[in-house]
Amino acid sequence: MTDIGVIEQTAHEYIKKFVLTSEPLNPRWNCENYIFGKKPKWNYIDNCMVRALLMFDKPEYTRYAIDFMDSYIDSSGVIATMRASDYNLDNVCGGMNLIQLYRISGIRHYKLAYEKIYNEQLANQPRLKCGNFWHKAIYPQQLWLDGAYMALPFLALYGKINGNDSIVEDAVSQMLNIRRFMLDKKSGLYYHGYNESREMFWSDKKTGLSPEIWLRSDGWLCAGLADLYEITADDRIGEMLRELIHALCSCLTSENMLLQLPLRPDMKGNYPETSGTLLFAYGAMKGFRLGVSEKSSAECGFSALSAVTDKYIVHKNGIPILKNICLMGGLGGEQRRDGSAEYYLSERIVENEAKGIAPYLMAVYESMKSKP
Repeated sequence: MTDIGVIEQTAHEYIKKFVLTSEPLNPRWNCENYIFGKKPKWNYIDNCMVRALLMFDKPEYTRYAIDFMDSYIDSSGVIATMRASDYNLDNVCGGMNLIQLYRISGIRHYKLAYEKIYNEQLANQPRLKCGNFWHKAIYPQQLWLDGAYMALPFLALYGKINGNDSIVEDAVSQMLNIRRFMLDKKSGLYYHGYNESREMFWSDKKTGLSPEIWLRSDGWLCAGLADLYEITADDRIGEMLRELIHALCSCLTSENMLLQLPLRPDMKGNYPETSGTLLFAYGAMKGFRLGVSEKSSAECGFSALSAVTDKYIVHKNGIPILKNICLMGGLGGEQRRDGSAEYYLSERIVENEAKGIAPYLMAVYESMKSKP
């Protein structure tokens, strides 16, 4: 098992040599921008990186986060490259950073910006009949696990700091609905998507569920549950987190990794995927620190972090390179993604992408805090 000192040093190298040296409007970690020629805009990928950076609570890191955020937000709190009418839950992810930066700095436009995210988007977000947010306007009547991390902790924290218990309970209720509709009771894991109307070609006509369990979506859920429990201390969320941690622990391979398709270990082309493994590691160690799960679960999380560091990070010119990151995954859309096992194994695998690096930093932070 990799020594904790080596793990912390790797995180230090990432931050100093890769994160802080990236231009806010051209970050080195956003592979989607490079591969698809996207123009810089407000997005969850970059905000996940900033969120991980802020966890370490160092002045140098906070200054970088402020410079990064101020590249996208004007003095009145307007985020020019974000449209509330897209009703994209991914865009809500950065709201956590805005709340944190307002707490740290007292700079008013951060408060104005997170108020806009709630009042202009979430307060009007279309909902399923069960009460959960649509994942995006372009994905009507659809609930994706990703949103459990992207939007629900922000919703709960917004409600808490404004003294509105009904908003906090809304976030908890939406998370519990994920368990109600998307849990695979046999494995304890969750399906990636749920279509309430059953109209999507990928959804089961009886259950509304997508056909496969995809690791990173369960990783987002695990991390989102840990963050939501930290905000709410709701025992129902704690139980849901504990159950998911146990289920993911049981899927670890002999090298302490999780597979892109965790329930299909013998499928040709299946592979150890680092971003989902690291999101699990973060959730497992945080769950222990918060008193939700046992020390053995935290040890599983640390073993996964250690395995990633030892076997899936190499160094080139003094910079760590994290491998085996699934670039993206989704359902439907222009690509007609059918949610099959074959689809998830066909998605591009990249290295040093924020969807892997940010969870690595998050997991390292938790390893330092919880010390399993």
